Amino acid sequence: MIKKKSFFERAKNKIKGIFNKESEKFLKDISGLIHIGANTGQERNLYEKYKLEVLWIEPIPSIFNVLESNIKQFPKQTAIQALLTDKDNESYEFNVASNNGASSSILKLDKHQDIWPDVHYEKTLQLKSSTLDNLISDKQIDINKYQALILDTQGSELLVLEGSTTILNKVKYISTEVANFESYKGCCMLDDMILFMKSHNFVEVYRKVFAESDKGEIYYDVLFKNTLA
Repeated sequence: MIKKKSFFERAKNKIKGIFNKESEKFLKDISGLIHIGANTGQERNLYEKYKLEVLWIEPIPSIFNVLESNIKQFPKQTAIQALLTDKDNESYEFNVASNNGASSSILKLDKHQDIWPDVHYEKTLQLKSSTLDNLISDKQIDINKYQALILDTQGSELLVLEGSTTILNKVKYISTEVANFESYKGCCMLDDMILFMKSHNFVEVYRKVFAESDKGEIYYDVLFKNTLA
């Protein structure tokens, strides 16, 4: 029997899951982070608890407006509307998902519905992309304020990282959502992520299952640490 979780259960479990020994160390060991795939900023209170400087990045205009409203009371948190990939100024069909945009992606759904059968795409937007490297340069962001990247871009996490290679040596931690199966067509999978991280001197320090099926299809939250930072 497939273990099904709604979007709201998933969000609750992810936020709850960060309150454990390893993740407490991670949040206490940094003063700021960049959260890519922000959605509406569900973790904003958690980040405020640790007094973190936060840069949220979210591509969907309507969701971005909600995000900005949600973080108004947190002076150390700011947001940029952008779609991040490994290419600059590339046009993408961005698929907006039915769960308040949480499963939205540049990729088509594949086996994602094995775990969340109620999630589907409602519409597509035409969006232009940026790399994180160029976004930081263009917006004159002080990367030294942010020692961690949080990635939740629904299968395109590796593309985001491939567009961030000039700043990775300045990042101490990378926390990413990643599956061991093709949840989205052509998506990044766990083995791909581990190989990329190793090639950039990151080692895995924590892994948590947050959704799975009886087919062995598993979604993880994985934390990597830069061995040179």
